[in-house]
Amino acid sequence: MLKIRHLLAALALALAASPAAAWWEYGHETVATIAALNVKPATKREIARLLARSGQLDTPTCAARTIEQASYWPDCIKGLKDRFSYASPWHYQNVNICKPFDLKAACPDGNCVSAQIDRNARLLADRTLPDRERLMALAFLVHFMGDLHMPLHAGDKGDLGGNRFKASYGAITGRNLHSIWDGYLADRGISQPPGDARGILSTLSASERAQMSAGRTEDWLRESWAAAREYAYGSVMQDPCGETPATEPVIDEATTRRLVPIVRTQIARGGLRLARMLDEALG
Repeated sequence: MLKIRHLLAALALALAASPAAAWWEYGHETVATIAALNVKPATKREIARLLARSGQLDTPTCAARTIEQASYWPDCIKGLKDRFSYASPWHYQNVNICKPFDLKAACPDGNCVSAQIDRNARLLADRTLPDRERLMALAFLVHFMGDLHMPLHAGDKGDLGGNRFKASYGAITGRNLHSIWDGYLADRGISQPPGDARGILSTLSASERAQMSAGRTEDWLRESWAAAREYAYGSVMQDPCGETPATEPVIDEATTRRLVPIVRTQIARGGLRLARMLDEALG
């Protein structure tokens, strides 16, 4: 059963004119918790040390006292407008699913999610930097690893990551493909028993976890890009690269059940890969 705050988030989305943040709060927190459950003890201690200095961020309306709060901090600070507006394009990298995969074309001047994952990992690992800078890098890294594994932050068809693709989630009409994957599918997938971070991890063997952790940022972006084509667009269109349907497609219960395992896999991948990156930077 979903927590009250997640039901309220769903209600807020239904009433809002703009799309929600990637994976909503629940998705980012779950990726962060999976990572925290899998890092080495020395990494966990250093994460706790940095988070204890969250007051240095001087963002009292956007807490970062726990890794779960830090996972949502980069979305929260969007509300601070000019102060952090430079980070807005860092949350996504929409590579056209109907063209050959091109990492760089969708990343002008390093302002994209894959480049910022690597950049913030380097900043986090640099112990000559002030704690404030490293803490900020930690929050960005945790958040962007969640963003990277939401398929519509990695691939689209020129429609702002599915924000311009109108679709319905069951009886909830007037949505778009991005908001459905951002929130409704994520909440359903993560909460479905065995739910939450520990529940998702309980379904994976040690070898599966190790296999998921492998690779580098470009590999993971390519994987999410392919998922955008096959599952995000492919679930509502016979030809993902065809014309956008004139009639708003519906993601019904049968389709949702097919997509839930994909969502859970993406969440698990994001968390396990994040754990490895944190160990490399801090362990």
